[in-house]
Amino acid sequence: MDTKIGSIDACNPTHDDIGGPPNGGVSTVQNSSPLHSITVSPCDATLGRYLARRLVEIGVTDVFSVPGDFNLTLLDHLIAEPSLKLIGCCNELNAGYAADGYARSRGAGACVVTFTVGGLSVLNAIAGAYSENLPLICIVGGPNSNDYGTNRILHHTIGLPDFTQELRCFQAVTCYQAVINNLEEAHELIDTAISTALKESKPVYISISCNLPAIPLPTFSRHPVPFMLTPKVSNQMGIDAAVEAAAEFLNKAVKPVLVGGPKMRVAKAADAFVELADASGYGLAVMPSAKGQVPEHHKHFIGTYWGAVSTAFCAEIVESADAYLFAGPIFNDYSSVGYSLLLKKEKAIIVQPDRVTIGNGPAFGCVLMKDFLSELAKRIKHNNTSYENYHRIFVPEGKPLRDNPNEPLRVNVLFQHIQNMLSSETAVLAETGDSWFNCQKLKLPEGCGYEFQMQYGSIGWSVGATLGFAQAMPNRRVIACIGDGSFQVTAQDVSTMIRCGQKTIIFLINNGGYTIEVEIHDGPYNVIKNWNYTAFVDAIHNGEGKCWTAKVRCEEELVKAINTATNEEKDSFCFIEVIVHKDDTSKELLEWGSRVSAANSRPPNPQ
Repeated sequence: MDTKIGSIDACNPTHDDIGGPPNGGVSTVQNSSPLHSITVSPCDATLGRYLARRLVEIGVTDVFSVPGDFNLTLLDHLIAEPSLKLIGCCNELNAGYAADGYARSRGAGACVVTFTVGGLSVLNAIAGAYSENLPLICIVGGPNSNDYGTNRILHHTIGLPDFTQELRCFQAVTCYQAVINNLEEAHELIDTAISTALKESKPVYISISCNLPAIPLPTFSRHPVPFMLTPKVSNQMGIDAAVEAAAEFLNKAVKPVLVGGPKMRVAKAADAFVELADASGYGLAVMPSAKGQVPEHHKHFIGTYWGAVSTAFCAEIVESADAYLFAGPIFNDYSSVGYSLLLKKEKAIIVQPDRVTIGNGPAFGCVLMKDFLSELAKRIKHNNTSYENYHRIFVPEGKPLRDNPNEPLRVNVLFQHIQNMLSSETAVLAETGDSWFNCQKLKLPEGCGYEFQMQYGSIGWSVGATLGFAQAMPNRRVIACIGDGSFQVTAQDVSTMIRCGQKTIIFLINNGGYTIEVEIHDGPYNVIKNWNYTAFVDAIHNGEGKCWTAKVRCEEELVKAINTATNEEKDSFCFIEVIVHKDDTSKELLEWGSRVSAANSRPPNPQ
């Protein structure tokens, strides 16, 4: 075996610019300033330490894990890497959600679980990351390499001598799968998996036999070539033709608009989109799942376009435009409000990460979104008619009615106070449910982060994602808005937040049930057992770490709680339970729920 492929000798390094593909399918090139310069001693020349170094190199310095007998030795070697911190989670689902939240901030995330019982538990979180185009590395401690092909039955399986059940499940929700049961292939498979995750911006699966992480091998003693993927390049003829057609299409329009979509993240095109907005003068909106990707302080920003539940006056401007450019949209039943958007294909330019479609006419492939938008900005004529129309009809939103002293708190009053908490040093995470709609109406100041999971919409996502996002960005204060039903799914990892010393503020909105489901289709199954949530968190705290809780029922108590959380308890994990009426919802959820319900209840087509 040639152990020099894709690596240079760490004991006798000659220079740092040797580059080559670590395997036949993924290219690496010279990186004159690698993320981390790592010196490897012979005692660290193990598979486990090699994997740890590779994770650190791509910016993953925290790995979320649940121990199990198949991954314990691997965890020993991950812990031994000085630059890597192991975050123990309460369950595999939350470990996966935490890696999801971490990847949203750092560009990649990782979790480690055990074989099958852990792998199938984390699968739901991996599917969510796949839907959101997040590079997430799911590492599983697998069976002893000697057990492969022996027809033996192992524990943590369904009782069949077939070890591929877990692998087959992951094939549907990852873009690459590596099963490492011999050391000779380990180096190449690890590099290929991590490179593919970064290149495709999707999760990958790595299974490592439990008896391999501690075994030294010369391959692992060598300093690996830094990861740097060959950049994708637009077809120049394609981009020239696409820009010419798009410029002609838009320049003859009277009141065109721009709408940003969620795939701008994977295309790394947010800056190019803003560049086009600056050059064009068009009214600038975002789809709900793209909130936070476009600066809302932009002078031509007109709000969130979400059909019938858009922010005020935004839908009227977008749907009345005679041309609209959508950058990276996803039109599903949720984002289209039950397929009720009043858009016409012949008026639309749809820009996907590597493809442009203009109206009912031509489509151009091999055209990268960021290249297309940047080039289009040079060819577009300035036209601010749509923004002027918006400015002309805009009426500032009214403020919620003032509560009488000690009157039960209303949700719109709560979010008015949350709005006042936002700054460049905060980030908002919105849980699936009415928080989607209330948080959409928050006006994000410059630098304020925002995340939610719209495509997959898994309730409970935000608890683990808050853990991961806050761990990735310790200098920001995360404000998470979570409903009581969602919180009950994944509540345990509040303990991990406290153990990690995070200073997150969770607003637990207690309205007694699954409110978003109520508005789609009500029934007794949407009512949940009420918890004493603050007592629950106090029990988890158990006097260890910094944690502060409050239960509020009126505006006066809310103001006092926020003041405490942002002053004397600013360095503590803060949990504020907000008790509101079960029918207190946003008007947007009422409208959205009825339209989604209508879409769900369509009768079968005639046969």
